[in-house]
Formats: sequence, structure tokens, C-alpha cells
Amino acid sequence: MINIIIDGTAYPAEEGQTALEVARKNNINIPTLCYHPALKPSGACKLCAVEMTGRTGGRQIAMLSCILKVSEGLEIKTTGPIVDAARTKAFKNLLRMAPQSARLRRMAAEYGVDLGAPPDGCVRCRLCIRVCKEIVGAGALKMKKIDGVPFVTPEPDRCIGCGTCANLCPTGAIRVEDNENVRSILIRGETIGKHPLERCQGCGRWFATTRFMHFIEQRTAPHPHVKESHIYCPTCAKLFSDRTRAAAEHSIKVLMPGH
Repeated sequence: MINIIIDGTAYPAEEGQTALEVARKNNINIPTLCYHPALKPSGACKLCAVEMTGRTGGRQIAMLSCILKVSEGLEIKTTGPIVDAARTKAFKNLLRMAPQSARLRRMAAEYGVDLGAPPDGCVRCRLCIRVCKEIVGAGALKMKKIDGVPFVTPEPDRCIGCGTCANLCPTGAIRVEDNENVRSILIRGETIGKHPLERCQGCGRWFATTRFMHFIEQRTAPHPHVKESHIYCPTCAKLFSDRTRAAAEHSIKVLMPGH
């Protein structure tokens, strides 16, 4: 265990942690858009700047707290002229791409940054691209330059309609719309895919795309199936699992009273 100083107060930290992780653990507010705890930090949005003393001990510099590893005696500040300048620059860079993003506008207002006029709501944080490739495994999104401007675009016929990209999108530029038995995936209001949905065999509601179910089946194919396969939504799967467990425990008590 080591100690670092944030805004004049000492906090315990573990080696390998980042300054952002320690700050969040202690309820110290540092703005971020591109950070997610399930993914390796990339520093793309540059909003999480903090002030620290340079290695020579003299000049104060701005560092990104999401990638700044803690060390004994590290001292940082989350406010002040250096931090304000770094965050204002980061906000202005993001606002050039997404000045009408509702979340970005709220965050910028908190830090007194003036906003300008629209292009498309996407801040190019790449969370959608990375989670689709690194965690889902579909690789259905990519960054492509159109007229010199980078845009998130679909890889043809790779989307499985799981909706993970929309769940992680910090600005709402990607949306999922379910209409009866069809799911639509939209980027910047443009439909990039439509997928038929499967019904839950427990409650009967539409809950997952056919392509997603086939994708999961292929991913789990190497594992032996010990019981009959069913299609259940997460709620029903948990319900039936709990009932099965309770029935098994009751049988053990009846057949083996001493256990």
C-alpha cells in the first residue's frame, strides 16, 4: 500500500492503480467520456487531465489521470489554471465534432466551457468499436474518414444486433430501437442494420436477435451441453435456475435428512 496526495489530502492507493481509479474510489470528481473500467484506458477524450509536478520537481504539468500510474508521494491537483486550460482545450476539440451532444453540453457547462453549433453527436471515443471487437468479438464497427473527418461506420454484414455499442455510447450517437419482432441499430439517426428478434420460451417476449443467438451458440460450441437447449431471456433464465436450485436443495433434505 502506498499514499498519494490529491488536492492536498493523502489517500491510500495500490501499486498498479491509476490516479483516476484512486480519485473515483474516494468520490473525487474527474470528468471522462472515453473511460470504462472493463477496457484498457486509451486517453482519447483527454478530459481527465490533472496537474502534477514534473519529474525534475519544478514545472507543473497536465497529465491524463486515466493513464497516470500512482507512485509513493505522487501529488496531483484536480482543479486550477493548468487543469482548466487542459480541459477547456479537450472540450473544444470534442465540441468541434459533437457540439450538440446533450451529455457533452451538460459536462461542458459544469466547467464553464462555451459551446458552438452541430455536426453529429459522436465524440470519436471509440468505445463502441473497441467493445464490439475486444469483448463481443463481432468486429462490426470501424473508424472511416469521410471528406477528411473520421466517422464510426459499420463493417458490412458483421453486426449481430446485440446492442452493446449503444449501451456503452456516452453521447447517445448509437441507438437501439425494438419494434415488435425487429431490432434496428442506428448511428447518428441512420439505420445501419435491421435484425429479427427471438421470443423467450418462458415469458414470450421478444428479447434477442437471431444473429446474436447463433453467435453465442457458435462461441459456446466447444463446451459440452449437458441438458436440453432452451431460449430464455435473462429474467426467465435466472428464475428457472433459482427454481431448479431450490428443488434440488429440497430433494437433498428429503432424501438425506442429516445433510
